[in-house]
This record gives sequence, structure tokens and C-alpha cells, in this order.
Amino acid sequence: MSKMTRRGALAGAATLPFVRPALAQPRYPARPVQLIVPWGAGGGTDATARIVASLLERELGQPFNVVNRTGGSGVVGHSAIAQAAPDGYTIGMITVEICMMHWQGLTELKRTSYTPLALMNEDPPGVQVNASSPYRDIKALADAIKASRPGQFKASGTGQGGIWHLALAGWLGAMGLAADHVRWVPSNGAAPAMQDLAAGGVDIVTCSVPEARAIIEAGRARSLAIMAPQRNPQFAQVPTLNETLGINYSVGAWRGIAAPLNLPAPIAQQLTAALQKIWNSNEFKDFMNARGFGMVWGDAAGFAQHMERTDATLGAAMRSAGLVRG
Repeated sequence: MSKMTRRGALAGAATLPFVRPALAQPRYPARPVQLIVPWGAGGGTDATARIVASLLERELGQPFNVVNRTGGSGVVGHSAIAQAAPDGYTIGMITVEICMMHWQGLTELKRTSYTPLALMNEDPPGVQVNASSPYRDIKALADAIKASRPGQFKASGTGQGGIWHLALAGWLGAMGLAADHVRWVPSNGAAPAMQDLAAGGVDIVTCSVPEARAIIEAGRARSLAIMAPQRNPQFAQVPTLNETLGINYSVGAWRGIAAPLNLPAPIAQQLTAALQKIWNSNEFKDFMNARGFGMVWGDAAGFAQHMERTDATLGAAMRSAGLVRG
């Protein structure tokens, strides 16, 4: 190249605009992620969160550390998820209580306080009776409840205003009865309620069939129906209310993964895709089936819609039971 040509080329290059090289987007996740669980270690929500965390770690290549933040009937942990930085490094397993707590006046948090990522599980309530109960099917029990005086039957399954209490209230309402026609006996959960049922202290327990499984398999109780659109394949012998009573009423205790509001869309999409892959994996299916947990999938939009329906259903049940505050 001649001197003149070289000079011309350099001069031309000098007039070109400076182009800054494109910055690569930081890889996500680039460090460990915290997965908050609003309930205690050892329970069903904790166990489900831990299998999800271990499979997310394998899928995305960074540790997903489960942290139990308990207290305030779920308010503490749900608040910790909602108030975290929306950067993808704090996510959590939110539960059906997020559609209940605000009705009770416990918190201003609602389903809209989060970026929904995936619905992973739902367990509908069963209607359990003592093994020696004269009611062999749900129709016989329903007819007896309708013919009884208010408070004659006693039921349990959780604390006052808990999900299984609302399940009973909703079922009674669907039968045209007052929400308190069956007297609710508060308990510290399904396990002690089932023990009380086996001992004859209460007539009915409304809790998920997986929670009742140990007492049922011990021959001390039986499940007459579940409040769900279809039977649980793990308990295929238990019919639905719709099959037996023509009552199309369903509710359930669900678990899903969510992040703080305003999580960047690329991170949200990446997490939802990873969670769907996990939900479809044999490891997750085997884990859930071994415990009898119901497997229900919803992507971000489906999870949001599910929460909206749940919020309306439980709000109506709480209002009928006189449990709405504020």
C-alpha cells in the first residue's frame, strides 16, 4: 500500500464513530441463591422446597440454600420473600396462606405482592372419619350432618381459620348449611387432629389424605371423599364430592415458587423453565408420589390465575365463617 493510500485509510478510520464493544449479560445465577420457606423444618412444605432446591442446584449450577423463616402464622417468611431485592438471589416457596392472611388482617401482603414463577403442588382436603364410624360413605355422613342440630358434630384439622377449617366451611356452605353448623375444634395441625379422631374426640377431620395416611393405613380411620375436581391417583379409592354428592366444590393447600415483585423477566423466565423441567423429572415425581403429594403444574401465568381463584374462594369461606378482619 502506498503512503498516500495508507494515510487516506487512516484518515477515513479516524472519522468513523467509536463503537463500544457490547457488554455480555452477567450469567444467572452467578452465586448461591436463597430459597425461603415460611414454615418449619421437617414439614411437607420444607420437604418439597428441599427437593426443588437440590434439583435447581443441579439444573442451574449454583447452590440453592433453603432457609426456614417461621412465625406469625406464615407472615414472617412470606414477608421476607416479598421484601427481598428483586435480583433472583432470594426466591421462596409461598403457600395457600398468602390468600388467607390478608383476609384475617394479619398482613397487607397479597398474591399480587410477588412475581409468580411456578405452581408445583396442591393437596385437596379429604373428609376423614374414625374407622368405627357408622358413616361408610360421604352421602351417609352428609345426610347425618344435614339432619343434626348445630354443633352436634365436631371437626378438626388445623387452627381456627386455617385452610382445613375453611375447607369445612366451604363444604357446609355448598350443602346450604351455616359455616359453623359443625363445631370446629382447633388443633396444632393435621397430625394431632387425626390422633384425636382415632381416639374418638372429634367426628370428622378435614385435612389432606397424605397427612391422614398414617392413621388410615393403621386401620384407625378412613377417608370418605376429597374436595377436588378429580381423584388423587395415589388414593384412587377415595371419590370426589362431585362424584358422590353432586357438589362441585374444590379447594386445596398448594405450594409454589415465587420471587419479589419486579423480578427481571429474563431471570423469571429462566427460573420458570428450570422449574418446569424439575416438575417433569423422575426424581421429583418419585419424591412426591412416595409421599402422596398431589402434583399440579402451573407456569407463571397459570400460577397467578390459580392464586386469584383461591383468594376469591377462601375469602368467601372466611366471610361466611365470620373470620374476615379489617
